Amino acid sequence: MKKLAVVSLFGLLIMAFTATVYAQKLEFKASGFIESGNDWGRNMTTGNAAAGLYQTVSSTYLPGGAAYDETNAWMRTRARLKFDAVMEKNLSGTIFFEMDSTRWGETGDGRNKIGYFAGDRAGLEIKNVFVDFGLPYFGIEAPMTMRVGLQPLNIRPNMFVLTDGMGITGGIKADPVTIAPLWFKALENKDYASDDADVYGLHVFGKVDTFTLGGYGLYYNMNTYPLADVTPTNRADFWWIGAYLDGKAGPVSLNFDLIHDTGKVESRTAGVRDVDYRGWATRFKIDYPWEKFNFGMVCMYATGADARKTSSTGLPGSLTSTGAASTKVSSYVMPPASEAFAVFTEGHVFYGTGLDQTSTGIGIAGNYTSVSRGTIGGTWMAKLYSSYKATPWYKVTLQGLYIGDTTKNGNTVGTARKADGTTLRNDKTIGWEFDLINEFEIYKNLKYTIAAGFMTVGDGLEYWDSAARRNDKPKTPWSIISQLMYTF
Repeated sequence: MKKLAVVSLFGLLIMAFTATVYAQKLEFKASGFIESGNDWGRNMTTGNAAAGLYQTVSSTYLPGGAAYDETNAWMRTRARLKFDAVMEKNLSGTIFFEMDSTRWGETGDGRNKIGYFAGDRAGLEIKNVFVDFGLPYFGIEAPMTMRVGLQPLNIRPNMFVLTDGMGITGGIKADPVTIAPLWFKALENKDYASDDADVYGLHVFGKVDTFTLGGYGLYYNMNTYPLADVTPTNRADFWWIGAYLDGKAGPVSLNFDLIHDTGKVESRTAGVRDVDYRGWATRFKIDYPWEKFNFGMVCMYATGADARKTSSTGLPGSLTSTGAASTKVSSYVMPPASEAFAVFTEGHVFYGTGLDQTSTGIGIAGNYTSVSRGTIGGTWMAKLYSSYKATPWYKVTLQGLYIGDTTKNGNTVGTARKADGTTLRNDKTIGWEFDLINEFEIYKNLKYTIAAGFMTVGDGLEYWDSAARRNDKPKTPWSIISQLMYTF
């Protein structure tokens, strides 16, 4: 019995020593954040359900809706936890989790429901699971890397694409240029049928003096469209081609983007006309720091749809505002499932803010199964702002925006009609927005931010009241949003 005990102890020591030896080769890292905050406001729609190409306001926030002209308030929480297992310079793995409570005190179970009173919700989301590794040279004098698994598809996220999906991305470092080919499987429907969806792309960028220049092209081959269709009724092919610049000219920081989309949605039903897509968007940003101040300007323009030529959904067989078949979409659109609509945070009330994860903003219209105008399609904006670092722990920013409408023969967000009660009105002004942002650094890794903003109601924000048979101008939209963020 003693021999057995000794042998067992010896075996345990060997296992412990072996585990220690292997552990020395593995560097295990953890990072993430925990944030909580509140949203309080009026007529600043939350996560728009109407994810079309124009008239994109949820019915809840239209005349007669439960939240129209009402004050809304709630608390929310988001947490992310990322684990990186680094075996060596050329080999690592990543597992990334996310947990959300979109409303403290929510009911039910599952995704975005950890705010349930009494806790114990099944709200753990798997965001990323992938492996990074270096490739042998194979005679090519350039370092090459590859990433395989559930990973970010992230190119110019505030304007173009930000999502997660199963895919393979590469990196070829041919100084001063990096070449990054990519492939993602957006949908695998039936194994025995050609009804899946794939994303193919190439991203090239490099450093030139003080600037980073980049260009990219992505092709979405969607044999099932929208992606959620169980029995495909349409197919689609889309291209996005873009170029950008980031850098400094002396003390001045510059950012520039230009994106063009083109594509076609084809019906699988005989006799139904296809819908052609073609749009573009651009953005220019400049920052000038001076002592404790920073002065900046942002201009953005994105094409809008023509309500006489396209329906709000842009699908074949759907009807325009005049009752004709939808044939053309001239609005700038972003890819299915892209969360760029939540990352364009140049505003606070209309375009949304980076302080909450609930995508609050009047102009937001993202779609996870079809292309959509996102936040910027059908609008243009000019923004001026200034920030002052009053103390090492306090910074204040004041900003003002003019927001215009680029949709033709209709409005991007508003639903106003002409005197006949049928024809959509075409207005150019959505409104002016003014915001005040206060940032407090409590500790190095703990920050509290509170921002307030309001909008004037331009003609482009008037809504048709079907019950009263007249246009209705909502009360002034405003919001106060806070965030307490702990990063680690």
